[in-house]
Amino acid sequence: MNKLEQEISKRRTFGIIAHPDAGKTTLTEKLLLFGGAINKAGAVKSNKIDTATKSDWMEIEKQRGISVATSVMGFEYKDIKINLLDTPGHQDFAEDTYRTLTAVDSVVMVIDCVKGVEQQTEKLMEVCRMRNTPVICFINKLDREGRDPYDLLDEIEEKLDIQVRPLTWPIGMGKSFKGVYNLFSKNLLIFKASKQQLTAEGIEIKDLSDENLNKNVGDSLADQLREDVELIEGVYPELNKEEYLSGKVAPVFFGSAINSFGVKEMLDTFINISPAPKERATEDRIIKPNEDKFSGFVFKIHANMDPKHRNRIAFVRICSGKFQRGSSYLNVRHDKKFRFSNATAFMAQDKETVDEAFPGDIVGLFDTGNLKIGDTLSEGEKGVYKGIPSFSPEIFKEVINKDAMKTKQLDKGLTQLMDEGVAQLFTFEMGARKVVGVVGNLQFEVIQHRLKNEYGASCEFAPMNLYKACWFSSTDKKKLDEFVKSKYRHIAKDKDGKMVFMAETKAWLQMVQDNFPEIEFHFQSEF
Repeated sequence: MNKLEQEISKRRTFGIIAHPDAGKTTLTEKLLLFGGAINKAGAVKSNKIDTATKSDWMEIEKQRGISVATSVMGFEYKDIKINLLDTPGHQDFAEDTYRTLTAVDSVVMVIDCVKGVEQQTEKLMEVCRMRNTPVICFINKLDREGRDPYDLLDEIEEKLDIQVRPLTWPIGMGKSFKGVYNLFSKNLLIFKASKQQLTAEGIEIKDLSDENLNKNVGDSLADQLREDVELIEGVYPELNKEEYLSGKVAPVFFGSAINSFGVKEMLDTFINISPAPKERATEDRIIKPNEDKFSGFVFKIHANMDPKHRNRIAFVRICSGKFQRGSSYLNVRHDKKFRFSNATAFMAQDKETVDEAFPGDIVGLFDTGNLKIGDTLSEGEKGVYKGIPSFSPEIFKEVINKDAMKTKQLDKGLTQLMDEGVAQLFTFEMGARKVVGVVGNLQFEVIQHRLKNEYGASCEFAPMNLYKACWFSSTDKKKLDEFVKSKYRHIAKDKDGKMVFMAETKAWLQMVQDNFPEIEFHFQSEF
């Protein structure tokens, strides 16, 4: 293996996804602890600055105790370089999560054992399914009285449409929670509640008829475990790595992230079975990670990460070759080369300069406005990486400018925030009205706050009666022109100049679809 192939085989890039409050940020913290990246885990809501969580760092995140932006963190564990992306669980910021999922090779999904599979988890799973992303499932909070483990497994299979294979199994739950049995390595972990201590002591029990089991967990739980293991081995086939890698089977682990319990077992299995950086498709061809020439794409932009310096950082996922700081790379959309002398690796908002990076790594490039989400950078090749979706927003409001003297600042602020992917902007040709579409109402607050503080522009948002924004296409140009002509008043353009049909109600959209059968309507812009 040459150096590039060695570096690729050592990389694992994954995202953590979950419904809000399932314990995603806590699990992220514990993984960082195991990787030695931080010394002490902090609770998401914390009064002491020192121990606030590492991955939630924006002011609004500390105030509300939720994640609103994806954090990128890198750490080493057992000679494997792990790139971890902690995504926002809050559905108002789901766009950021959907886009982040395009930059990872696999996913760890956290499920709360009390609440089971929740709505946001189902939505995120649909996005994973679009790319057959491999999924590992971590069932969290076993130190609380939760639902029956078998019911949880059935619910995952049914609601998320994926087969499961438990690799650890809980002994008791809530007050009677004694530990987990590792079905993979056949040993037993005895649970002690400790938020600070990292690992529980494992007890080797190669044979479940061993009396030691009864001594450690008591007779009734020991008998229950023997029954459970026999049932699991009988019902679930052995874990087939290929089926996991193709996104058909999800290995399942049980634990309590806040007590660092069951996390290490998952991490050890994860580095063994999860995929190294994979090949990816551009519009022209499939690009393999071990190709010599560098290429990558921008999946996230964050403006003003440091309020003192009005900087804008583009997050780039490296797909092939080696990235070198100070080199010039082609921005395919501009068809122009840019030199990137400032490149950083992340530990949430702590940054360190990197001189080189390899496929699977995420680098932050300081940008003055040349890059936007979806841009491909390469050493000369012109194919664009596919697959950064824009979903149809759920809520629409018209932008009302409060200060005519600041029109330029407002336009600039809106353009930059839309480039960042905070929301989507639609402009009607009729009357040049600007409409902002978002997934959740919280985004309007964020946009208003940032326009005022970062661009000095004040605006209001007036509610609009709109149901959906639909991109549309047709193979019949004549019919397409007819459609555009007859619905001219209801057609706007998105920020890339694509035409979008703005439907006012569900019934009306259905009627239009019936009247124009040759027109295809799309609810995401990547088609």
